[in-house]
Amino acid sequence: MKIIVTESIAKEGIAYLQEQGFDVDVRFGIQREELLDIIENYDALIVRSVTKVNEELMNRGVNLKVVGRAGNGVDNIDLKIATQKGIIVVNTPESNTMAAAELAVAHTYAIFRNLVQAVSAGRRKDFRRGNFIGSELDGKTAGIIGLGRIGSIVARKLMGSNMRVVAYDPYISDDRFIKLGVTRCKTLEDLLKVADLITIHTPKTAETINIIDEKEIALCKDGVRIVNAARGGLVNEQALYNALKSGKVAAAALDVLNPEPNYNKKPEEQDFENPLLELDNCIVTPHLGASTKEANFNVGTAVSELVGKALMGQMVPAVNMPQIASGNIDEIKPYLNLAECLGKIYYQTEKTPVKKIKITYSGDLADTSTEIYSLSVIKGFLEPIVKARVNYVNAKMMLDNMGVELVESKSTQLDKYSNLISVEYITKEDKHLNVSGTVFAKSELRIVDFFGYKLDFEPTDYVLAIQNTDVPGMIGKIGTVLGEKDVNIAAMQWSRKIRGDKAEAFVSVDQPVDDSVIAEIQKLQGVLKVSLICF
Repeated sequence: MKIIVTESIAKEGIAYLQEQGFDVDVRFGIQREELLDIIENYDALIVRSVTKVNEELMNRGVNLKVVGRAGNGVDNIDLKIATQKGIIVVNTPESNTMAAAELAVAHTYAIFRNLVQAVSAGRRKDFRRGNFIGSELDGKTAGIIGLGRIGSIVARKLMGSNMRVVAYDPYISDDRFIKLGVTRCKTLEDLLKVADLITIHTPKTAETINIIDEKEIALCKDGVRIVNAARGGLVNEQALYNALKSGKVAAAALDVLNPEPNYNKKPEEQDFENPLLELDNCIVTPHLGASTKEANFNVGTAVSELVGKALMGQMVPAVNMPQIASGNIDEIKPYLNLAECLGKIYYQTEKTPVKKIKITYSGDLADTSTEIYSLSVIKGFLEPIVKARVNYVNAKMMLDNMGVELVESKSTQLDKYSNLISVEYITKEDKHLNVSGTVFAKSELRIVDFFGYKLDFEPTDYVLAIQNTDVPGMIGKIGTVLGEKDVNIAAMQWSRKIRGDKAEAFVSVDQPVDDSVIAEIQKLQGVLKVSLICF
């Protein structure tokens, strides 16, 4: 498989992918048109913040399976289109947290003490220090918009400078504010009115675009200072320019712009313009949030590992699927596999279209988040009948497009097992067919109900599901046919509901069974139905 890397990441990350056998094409700073021309050749794309992974690019990238963003946020990636196309999107939100927080604090010191302007003047041999009188952080009020991972670190570091810290974040609990020692502002307006410093640490969403605009600046103290080291577009740049010119905002520091320049062009090639670059009281850095040796190593190796695992078919914590803590993946993997097996059974044994799928989680699973398990059921259900790529990203959307209703429920009451996943398929003819499974000893999968027949069977790679009349000699007849066709039986189990009526066999075999063998078994007197289930 081929991977293209369009922006700088740690060489160790690239080496990791190459060691895993991937063909890695390193094309830092590739021009947009050239990327569009060649993206069809790649299975994965690794970017940072500049490359726009939009509908145009993904339409051209017909073989794209994974897009990796080396860093926090994915605002340069169209998640909706990626999801529609079944493209997994991964990022590394934890890897550059400290670097981004430290930069915001460095910006704070720089604009309170006019450090950049003083250095620039000194290079011109202008040492008139009276021109660079600044202000102390000690005793001032810092207003943090967004008290997540990065905002929390910024709060701690600014409190270390003896600043009073207030914050606005409607999604963070009161307990978190209390633990951090930060005063909660119920509204953004409350924060704006008291802050000497405003520093922004939110993702870029419809809610946060232009969160600081002309109206918000008007509410601020005269001489407020503003730092944006999060995302371009969170501060309205025209409004900020006007406020910096008028003195309403004493100084600003921006690590991000909207739009951003091409960070790979030489100065003589650069065609980027922004009026904020002309103001002495506004310092602009070239998106240095993750530009430390430590962060570059962390994001580069982390995104490479995620992309590699995703291409190898392993479960990874993707942005466009239910969130999973990376440490929990090994723990939940047996249940994901079981859920997918239960989904795979239906269209390998039945043909009637399904109108509704009801999934019930019982026992220990009732106290957990089960959305990812339901996606696994859907993924297995669709794979036998859908030609397009089906994964955890696009499975639910595909099911919705088919008009199949999904219903989930939970029950803590369970007698025989500690956990149970039951999937009921309701057909358009209103026929109800149920399959159930459990996980023993943390990793042993068992099918325990197959359309009403009670079993205790491991879902191996190849299983023959054989329905027959409940008469003596069926085991011998079926075993003889398989033996004559050189098909080895690994395990076999029969189940019946009523003696002398019908029985169901699950026969595990060591290799795929072709249609001719199935036809031979189907000819046997007493055999009613034969299906090969590939788990």
